[in-house]
Amino acid sequence: MGSADVAKILEEMGTLLEIRGENPFRCRAYHTAAQAVRAVNEDLAEMISAGTLSQVPGLGANMVEKITRLVTTGQLPAYEELKNETPPGLQNLMRIPGLGPKKVFALYKTLGISSLDSLKKAVESGALEGMKGYGPKTIPKIIEGIAFVESVGERILQSHAWRLALPLLEALRGMAGVEQSAIGGSLRRREDTVGDLDLVFAGADPGSILEQFSRLSVVDTVLVLGPTKLSFRLAEGVQCDIRGVAPSQFACALNYFTGSKAHNIALRRRAQQRGLKLTEYALEGSDGIISCPDEASIYQALGLQEIPPELRQGTDEIELAERQALPTLIERKDLKGTFHCHSDWSDGANTLEEMVEAAIAANFSYLGFADHSRSAGYAGGLSLDRVRQQWEAIDALNHKYAGKIQIFKGIESDILADGSLDYPDDVLAGFDYVVGSIHSGFHMKRAEMTERICRALAHPAMTMLGHATGRLLLARAGYEVDLDAVIEAAARHGRLIEINASPHRLDLDAEHCRKARLRGVPLVINPDAHSTGELALVEYGVAVGRRAGLCAKDVLNTRPVSEVAKLLGNRRALEAT
Repeated sequence: MGSADVAKILEEMGTLLEIRGENPFRCRAYHTAAQAVRAVNEDLAEMISAGTLSQVPGLGANMVEKITRLVTTGQLPAYEELKNETPPGLQNLMRIPGLGPKKVFALYKTLGISSLDSLKKAVESGALEGMKGYGPKTIPKIIEGIAFVESVGERILQSHAWRLALPLLEALRGMAGVEQSAIGGSLRRREDTVGDLDLVFAGADPGSILEQFSRLSVVDTVLVLGPTKLSFRLAEGVQCDIRGVAPSQFACALNYFTGSKAHNIALRRRAQQRGLKLTEYALEGSDGIISCPDEASIYQALGLQEIPPELRQGTDEIELAERQALPTLIERKDLKGTFHCHSDWSDGANTLEEMVEAAIAANFSYLGFADHSRSAGYAGGLSLDRVRQQWEAIDALNHKYAGKIQIFKGIESDILADGSLDYPDDVLAGFDYVVGSIHSGFHMKRAEMTERICRALAHPAMTMLGHATGRLLLARAGYEVDLDAVIEAAARHGRLIEINASPHRLDLDAEHCRKARLRGVPLVINPDAHSTGELALVEYGVAVGRRAGLCAKDVLNTRPVSEVAKLLGNRRALEAT
């Protein structure tokens, strides 16, 4: 069991304990341990063998024992006991904005509410009216929250889907008779969230392989088992579909089961126009089946460039591929650095130097810190004195790491209710860059929120807009805002917009990234990292960029450090005039 899986279980245990009304210090210990595990870059099994796990800050002896058991056995009785004793629907209730563990526990104890359906009935019957904390403003928000949770259904985050799918793919590849295999579906297209998992493989006897797979311990409930398809649920409820085909059919099957539906329809229509027939098993012409050893050969036979999975959306990709005009999409290796990163000066888990070392290991040539500003007191926002102290610390690190990496002084400044930034202008002028973000006042009307952000974009110190809509995928809808107007304001004032690569945000989305590119607004891929391990989240931002059709030139942090330093220096010079 890897660090991500261990952290997820510890986080869930802390939440379950909160729901049950347990001691807050005990609950916090699990959340702290989860954060500590996420920040670990080494292999947990190797640390356990070397006896160094106990040296990780935030892990006491009891927690080390639990982590050791999880890593070595894949199980933890205390976790299973907690899950069994807590109604499963209670965690789902916490997806509703405003319903934290204490409120969920109170609803359960007072009214017996243990599921989304029972909460909905309680609201409709008026049972919540008059309860402490459920006034005339709260209940409408709960109604909105229920509608939101129902709209997203049982989808999971892309990052969660990868954690589930990769071990399944590894297990499939390890089975005798499997010649080729791959992940398909919306996960391969790198959609923001995923409804189920799709795997495709080729072998001489698919039915036998599927039957063997169905007996693996990862399979909780078999839904369908046949000669070419296995559908099952994992223990946590996520559905997985595995398709097996003959080796000669693999490319067409992978293409079809990658989708999207609109893209598949467009491809089939194009085949028909050329006198061909494309199915999930083969591409056929008048003289029989056309050999397609890979996906590129399918597109070539249809007179098209090979279309990357992220662009298979049923929009203009066929037209572009016909004109050989598909963009050369951005890749992870194109990124030279990143800007929106937190340290333990605010709410990050690691020191400045630990983050710098991790950035060097990630082959970054520059790193920007953007800890929270003073209004974010809940996140350790920096006072004026601490701002200046951090500048001195960064100066010292730049001296120490000269020639290895350039460290920029940034801040994630709250955009206040009136659109102003969080420090006086003379302090803002001391930063190399400013990420402006909204962390409060989410319920403004659309026009007011749009004006608030546009006013911030007009501020001379503003460099880039952070997480533009404030959304948390599957947990909170974004605030109401006219993004077209925001993009126009960014273009007018020469600002940048962040692609927040946290898999919980992925904000800006691909659609508006395309609009920003067309308007000439440079984008920045930032991980919003709160630990060394989270620097790797830039991968998810790259995926958003690829879905938006972005090239390396469209993204600021693909540029070399000399060019970035000059750009930021020019901004500061203009601000001072």
